[in-house]
Amino acid sequence: MKHKVYLAIDLGAESGRVMAGVWNGRTIRIEEIHRFANGPVALGETIRWDVLRLWSEIQNGLAVAGKKYGRQIVSIGADTWGVDFVLLNRQEEILGQPYHYRDLRTQGLLEQTLKKVPRAEIFAQSGLQFMELNTLYQLLAWQKHSPEILDAAVTLLFMPDFLHWCLCGAKKAEFTIASTSQFLHPTKRNWSLSLLQKLGLPTHFLPKLVTPGTELGVIRKSLAERTGLAGVKVVAPPSHDTASAVAGVPAANTGKANWAYISSGTWSLMGVEVEQAVLSPRALELNMTNEGGLDGTCRLLKNIMGLWLVQQCKRSFDAAGRKQDYARLAQMAAKAKPLRSLVNLNDPRFLNPPDMPREIQAFCRETKQPVPKTDGELVRCCYESLALMYRETLGYLEELTGNKIEVIHIVGGGSQSKILNQFTADACQRPVVAGPVEATALGNLLTQVRADGELGSLAEMREVIRKSSVVERYAPATASMWRAAAARFAALRHQV
Repeated sequence: MKHKVYLAIDLGAESGRVMAGVWNGRTIRIEEIHRFANGPVALGETIRWDVLRLWSEIQNGLAVAGKKYGRQIVSIGADTWGVDFVLLNRQEEILGQPYHYRDLRTQGLLEQTLKKVPRAEIFAQSGLQFMELNTLYQLLAWQKHSPEILDAAVTLLFMPDFLHWCLCGAKKAEFTIASTSQFLHPTKRNWSLSLLQKLGLPTHFLPKLVTPGTELGVIRKSLAERTGLAGVKVVAPPSHDTASAVAGVPAANTGKANWAYISSGTWSLMGVEVEQAVLSPRALELNMTNEGGLDGTCRLLKNIMGLWLVQQCKRSFDAAGRKQDYARLAQMAAKAKPLRSLVNLNDPRFLNPPDMPREIQAFCRETKQPVPKTDGELVRCCYESLALMYRETLGYLEELTGNKIEVIHIVGGGSQSKILNQFTADACQRPVVAGPVEATALGNLLTQVRADGELGSLAEMREVIRKSSVVERYAPATASMWRAAAARFAALRHQV
């Protein structure tokens, strides 16, 4: 058969890519067409996203894809991180420069919100864990500082929805990305309008919801002329990158939550795939989250501050003239003394500090632990703390689902970290399957393949992923050492 090609736009916190998936009817081969940098842009005292530059880079990638694959290209879809959004006015002009989720303008708004609406009610209306970076608090920040902009807004588009609008003019909210907002109802699966109204927030700009696999339209004529993609369809994948990554997990069993996933990158999203949101008082107490997945599934998970700590340590090392790549840092960490110093990843000091190593050292000093001094000791502290956070979360997932988790799948860029994969297996005392690295792109692309009639189910998609990908397996070891460290870690966690 003639090969078909599908395109994925995949934006992460550090970089963006235009990816091609070449489908031969049985397996899919992924090719990176164009990669470009991404990251926060400081503007005055705020942090923003430069969405116009990102869109310019995406167009460059589309043009390269069009030149290479031409009429073989069937469709395109975008996935990105959650919670952030773009506002459009009646003339479809962007209102303001979109904020980055780490911007400090939302500080204190969670506490203020809970004085108006009880925590339990917000959880029942959204199923989401409480983080001040959620869209709900971002809207409250807009209302507080620039109410005239909210008044002028006609359409709210989450980041991938904005890219779909750029591609074809559709103004729709894809279900999985909308579920990161903290105002999408977890069982009714529509906007929680009553919650927004109680908080005095407008609702008129919320778009119609669509499910993954929905055809949104055909690429704009002007864009087709610039890129050579005439007639290419725009299909909404699971537009939250974690939703695509979970769809890209090569698990054989899709019916029972006996496997957990970790979508590993700047953030670690650790959870299980379930049929219905888990909204129990215990889930609320544990600050778990329920986000949308493919085919109406729910991702019961925990947002964990992931490789952000290592990334920020590297940034500080580089600035000090000690430039090392991640592989070399891992080698240095492997030589450091094990389980010597640990940090509480939930401590807000680690959210966006100017000097991450200094904050780690300060935390260890304050908690009367040995202070890590070398680069290897600092990075090992990050990796071990992250593995112990996975262990704790694993226990929560088993408690809430009543299922024994037999294997942990680690996907995404972080699955390349052999040291963290082994630490995870050791800390959790579960076998780890690492890979595919490109799970997010695979979930995005294979949803498009399915929308094109080439596949019939999520199980079939995962079978294709197993045939198309290489994974590595890690067996657990050294249980007693990690068990003792887990008790120390639990004590640190209660000091926040």
